[in-house]
Amino acid sequence: MSWGTELWDQFDNLEKHTQWGIDILEKYIKFVKERTEIELSYAKQLRNLSKKYQPKKNSKEEEEYKYTSCKAFISTLNEMNDYAGQHEVISENMASQIIVDLARYVQELKQERKSNFHDGRKAQQHIETCWKQLESSKRRFERDCKEADRAQQYFEKMDADINVTKADVEKARQQAQIRHQMAEDSKADYSSILQKFNHEQHEYYHTHIPNIFQKIQEMEERRIVRIGESMKTYAEVDRQVIPIIGKCLDGIVKAAESIDQKNDSQLVIEAYKSGFEPPGDIEFEDYTQPMKRTVSDNSLSNSRGEGKPDLKFGGKSKGKLWPFIKKNKSPKQQKEPLSHRFNEFMTSKPKIHCFRSLKRGGATPEDFSNLPPEQRRKKLQQKVDELNKEIQKEMDQRDAITKMKDVYLKNPQMGDPASLDHKLAEVSQNIEKLRLETQKFEAWLAEVEGRLPARSEQARRQSGLYDSQNPPTVNNCAQDRESPDGSYTEEQSQESEVKVLATDFDDEFDDEEPLAAIGTCKALYTFEGQNEGTISVVEGETLYVIEEDKGDGWTRIRRNEDEEGYVPTSYVEVCLDKNAKDS
Repeated sequence: MSWGTELWDQFDNLEKHTQWGIDILEKYIKFVKERTEIELSYAKQLRNLSKKYQPKKNSKEEEEYKYTSCKAFISTLNEMNDYAGQHEVISENMASQIIVDLARYVQELKQERKSNFHDGRKAQQHIETCWKQLESSKRRFERDCKEADRAQQYFEKMDADINVTKADVEKARQQAQIRHQMAEDSKADYSSILQKFNHEQHEYYHTHIPNIFQKIQEMEERRIVRIGESMKTYAEVDRQVIPIIGKCLDGIVKAAESIDQKNDSQLVIEAYKSGFEPPGDIEFEDYTQPMKRTVSDNSLSNSRGEGKPDLKFGGKSKGKLWPFIKKNKSPKQQKEPLSHRFNEFMTSKPKIHCFRSLKRGGATPEDFSNLPPEQRRKKLQQKVDELNKEIQKEMDQRDAITKMKDVYLKNPQMGDPASLDHKLAEVSQNIEKLRLETQKFEAWLAEVEGRLPARSEQARRQSGLYDSQNPPTVNNCAQDRESPDGSYTEEQSQESEVKVLATDFDDEFDDEEPLAAIGTCKALYTFEGQNEGTISVVEGETLYVIEEDKGDGWTRIRRNEDEEGYVPTSYVEVCLDKNAKDS
């Protein structure tokens, strides 16, 4: 099966067919390109969707995502983000492995097709030229034969006429001979050109055209194979990401299986537990004895004008009110049915008990006294942890400044030590303020947890000292808590003294006394201590370590009582004494 033998006369149709094949290839390239655009758009939309539902940082929504179901949702969003990434991989691989490759191949195919059909047209033009030569030779031979025939007839006519002179007859005979010779020459020329044309025509239809058409056929078959390979690559690109997409889906399933309803229920308890005790039974009020009627100690209609008897819940007398029970504002107020009072238990909310906070638009008290005990304890613990982190951060900064000042003292050319005094004093003052603040919140925390039932005078004075230095935004109204406004009152069964530990600030810059050795070190390399404050060591030498590396890459060592300094930490192998390190 060869186009050269089967389609020898279909040059124009083959030209149209090969152009159609290139158009199909370009159409397939366009299809893949649009698919990559769809994949990119889909991946972008998935990423935007995942980002849209991610909890915002430092927001209430972020706090709600502590539940396992919400954590599973976050994992789902993250997996969807990875899922979108795989669609981006599909787009990139299709663009690089199909679109770019096929686009380059189409250009090569066009050039090859153009060359092959150019050779075909050239062969066509050659055979057409040979055909024209043959036709011209044939017409000339035909014309010369006719002229020779007319000349012969004219000679015979002149020879038969007795009135014609012999010279005219001889002239006609010679003319007839010339015409016969020309006809013979034309015949020979025509025969030669015909043989040549037949040869060229045979070569054209049996050699040139078959070869050219064979090349075109091979070109077309390569195009078909190439588009088939591209379709396989198209499917393979999708198949390559299926395992990773499967892992993303497995991650979603795993996140769903990690949901623990019991744990979420416990988190709800921790989030909303007030710490109050449920109300006790309401005592019976006997109205059958008008003259001896007394109001029950636990009656809701007890007025302020009749004294302040203790409420009894569960058979225990406590000095605090149930936070949602409202006391009657007037002794003349008409009693309401118990059902109405019970509705008030369920619908009323704690009110802000600090009028100074009300004037500021309901700002949260500094000691979180507007919260139930359990929630207040959590808030205070969180505040203490935050303050401890800030103290540690300031102490690290103080240590760094102290280290820098020590280096400046030993190497004045590096900087002025006095320039760091103001910064060091500022950091020390910040540490002291933070410590006072921490002590204040720890006292409140101890009060809530029951370690200390109430704040002592010393803690109040300490808090007042700090407040005078840095007035807080919200005034402390922990001592103003009363029950008539509907908020709860703290149980104050006893007064105890809170002893606030006074923290003395040691001067870390006093270098008069030599530092004690905390271990030994062995020099791994020789170090030439040329700068002031450094010390030279020899490889293999053993020395005493008097100060660890503080993160700046230098360790302080001593050779004897008068010779000490800093060496690069990477130049020595340090072995610290365990007892000294623990102390």
